[in-house]
Amino acid sequence: MVRSALGRPNSLERGPKKFARYIPAVSVGAASLLALMPLVTQVGWVPDFGLLLLLAWRLLRSDVIPAWWAAPLGLFNDLVTGLPIGFSVATWTASMIVLDLLDRRTMWRDYWIEWALAAVLLLANEAFRWWVDAAMGAAYSFKATLIPLMVAILTFPLAAWAASALDRWRLGR
Repeated sequence: MVRSALGRPNSLERGPKKFARYIPAVSVGAASLLALMPLVTQVGWVPDFGLLLLLAWRLLRSDVIPAWWAAPLGLFNDLVTGLPIGFSVATWTASMIVLDLLDRRTMWRDYWIEWALAAVLLLANEAFRWWVDAAMGAAYSFKATLIPLMVAILTFPLAAWAASALDRWRLGR
């Protein structure tokens, strides 16, 4: 028997997983489900994990998540997290459009620029959420959103690492 038949396949013979194109969307949906964790707090400090992973995937590889996927993923996030229907649809789609426009304008980006982009988009998301909450009658200070915003910005590298690990796994590397 040929010795190569007895060993593990090398990296050149391995290919992407069978459903590799759906793994980014499923991972964003699973991250949105993290909002169902039974955490009891006085102040909502848990970030929007779905948005974090969506931004991480989009900044890692712009070809795996088309811009139109933001709408159904945002609707799923709205249904899971209890946000007003259409909130995540609007903010996630706007974030994807902004990132598409920035991809056309910039020649290169490094990790720090991507982190800053994610921070700006997370700030815009929190500001819009505060504005929608105020319009619906839940008036609170914008300072109350600073803690979840800082937690979200500081956990973005973890989301970027998770997206890159999932990307390596789905491509069979």
